[in-house]
Amino acid sequence: MRRKASDGRALLRYLLLLSLWLCNMGDSFVTHARSVTKEPLLQHQRKMKDSVMLDKVTITGKSRTQRLREGALSVNAIDISSVAGSISSLGRLVDRTAGVKLREEGGVGSDFDLSINGMSGNSIRYFIDGVPLDTKGSGVNLANLPVNLIDHIEIYKGVVPTWLSSDALGGAVNIVTKRKKVNYLDGSYGTGSYHTHKADLNGQYVLKNGLTIRPAIGVNYSRNDYMMRGVEIWDEESREYKPEDRRRFHDAYLSAIGQLEVGFTDKWWADEFFVSVSYNKVDKEIQTGQIQTKVVGEAERRSEAWGVSASYQKRCFLLKDLTASLALSHTWDHSQTIDTVYRKYDWNGDFIKSSRNEINGRARTLRHYKRPLTIGRADLRYRFSDEHLLNLSYALNRTGNDRWDDVDKTFEAANDILAKHIVGLSYNQSLFNGMLSNTFFVKDYINHVSINQTDIPTVTGSRDVQGSSTSNDLGGGVGIKFQPLEALAVRASYEHSVRLPLARELLGNGTTIYANVALEPEKSENFNAGLFGTLRNDRHTLSYEVNGFIRKVDNYIQPQVSEKEGMMQYVNVPAVHIKGIEGELRYDWQQRLQVVGNITWQDARDRQEFKGDGKPSVTFNNHVPNRPWFYASAEARYDFGSLVAHLLPLTSHLYVGIDYQWVHWFYLSWEGYGALDTKARIPEKNIFGAQATYSWKNERYSLALSCENLFDRTIYDNYKLQKPGRTLFAKFRINLH
Repeated sequence: MRRKASDGRALLRYLLLLSLWLCNMGDSFVTHARSVTKEPLLQHQRKMKDSVMLDKVTITGKSRTQRLREGALSVNAIDISSVAGSISSLGRLVDRTAGVKLREEGGVGSDFDLSINGMSGNSIRYFIDGVPLDTKGSGVNLANLPVNLIDHIEIYKGVVPTWLSSDALGGAVNIVTKRKKVNYLDGSYGTGSYHTHKADLNGQYVLKNGLTIRPAIGVNYSRNDYMMRGVEIWDEESREYKPEDRRRFHDAYLSAIGQLEVGFTDKWWADEFFVSVSYNKVDKEIQTGQIQTKVVGEAERRSEAWGVSASYQKRCFLLKDLTASLALSHTWDHSQTIDTVYRKYDWNGDFIKSSRNEINGRARTLRHYKRPLTIGRADLRYRFSDEHLLNLSYALNRTGNDRWDDVDKTFEAANDILAKHIVGLSYNQSLFNGMLSNTFFVKDYINHVSINQTDIPTVTGSRDVQGSSTSNDLGGGVGIKFQPLEALAVRASYEHSVRLPLARELLGNGTTIYANVALEPEKSENFNAGLFGTLRNDRHTLSYEVNGFIRKVDNYIQPQVSEKEGMMQYVNVPAVHIKGIEGELRYDWQQRLQVVGNITWQDARDRQEFKGDGKPSVTFNNHVPNRPWFYASAEARYDFGSLVAHLLPLTSHLYVGIDYQWVHWFYLSWEGYGALDTKARIPEKNIFGAQATYSWKNERYSLALSCENLFDRTIYDNYKLQKPGRTLFAKFRINLH
């Protein structure tokens, strides 16, 4: 009896241990176990015995982001889904990629400038799922778009594919959202320094009949009350300005984004058909102009946008090998600039009465800008075979500019119109089992403007540019990739590109940017060439990439700051040449340790030797101001999964990472103006960051902690505007499938 009892207890312990082990192996193992129990026991044992004798088999494949990086065009591809639980904004990741530099004018919600291979600002176009990001409203950008909604980001450098139907001159950023056909609910909340709060919630529900519902909400708030170091404060005792530290007091930011997509997938009449409604609201207090010595204490900017859109995708559209992708959207975008007090503030938060407004030193304003945006896109792809593809695309982009002022009665209301049509045709080849890839393309750019505004003609040029006009330009190019080995590939691309001015550049923003209705389109010859490859074995993977680029730009559109007024205006620089080289290394050890490092050098110079009157140009061969020309970054990430699994057997992971960024100093204005030793410089930047993310229950739950500017350095960025010091952020995420 004792032996039977002890045998029973031993068997019970064995069964309990076995059940715990099976649970920790995960759902896939359990599914396999269920299937094998249907076989006879002896047969199952023989199979288990045979499996022990098998050698280790390693299966390797390329992710979508890796395939994009290895295409004929120069592309950076960033996987967001794997790190969505640890980052606070998309801009942080984009800023750490080769050849790309993002510079902000302050804290959360501030204006920013993204540079790709020396081209920056509005030369870069932004898309979401191939559709211009502007369809979500002018207030939506990389800083406030819900991170959990994104699968990956594609950054095209120099040459932009025709299917994006864009007039981007320097490159494009395409944000690709999640499209897996599963039900999920993904929510997160984060809080950090300077009274910052961020919350995202998105999900998907697929019914049996194919009806799919995708809601998404994102809210961002920050008081941005970080310390400003060394600002000028008037000292009554000494009767002079002295550098002191003061906290920002009028820089709060609030944004709310909502979107609902409803549609069908996998129907005989459509692979995907979705109708979407979106809403975006932004309230932004204005602390400074384009220089931080000009302090603002009351003015603010508000915007609100509603959008509706429809998208349709279908393989075998009319013809067996024809694929169609169609989209149509309309956005009602209304922004206000409120500057109704006659005051002059200082960094103490004190003010004196003034006879002028705060932003530009003119009359009180409560200005409205309604900029309705209509976008239509069509993309047709005909595949002759697995090796040959023809792509025809068309895009319409029409923006209105209905302006009026509730306070300034001298302001003349006007309704301007910008409309552009872009047609692209490309032919793509994949030969010798993918060893050789080619793409050849042409683009037609048609630009129509109707200018009615007449205010401040000496500044905006509105007196000389009135009525309607239409222009037409042709562009085109080629991309080639030859990859005889996985470890070695060569690619090169060329494009003659045209970039039409945006509403922000041509018509201003109503706050800190003057209109310049006489702006000419940019035109550029873009050349790219590079090497890349991957070396791998069972444990180690090393990828490398080296690219060189040349940009020869005519009518380069450059922002110019007036220090007297603290305002900015976009102007044409007749000729700018940009050349540079960039390199990146990626190392992976057993999918546990990832290390990435990149470095970029670029040289952008004014190449106009003589002015229009024949006199020598003072800025000839000068570096283009306010542009970083030498920078690097590095980051490392380690997964302590096996260690944590022994301590906390809940399918948990602990990721720890560090990052470093370095930017060489550069001049704020043209070198040729004034003495070099007294010119304003944007100083060298050395910043470190650290992150830690703990996830459990197969990453259903995660908690992330991050620290930016770890050593609390004083950092200046775009226009020598000071950025926050050490910033801490904590984020909790729940991801239910």
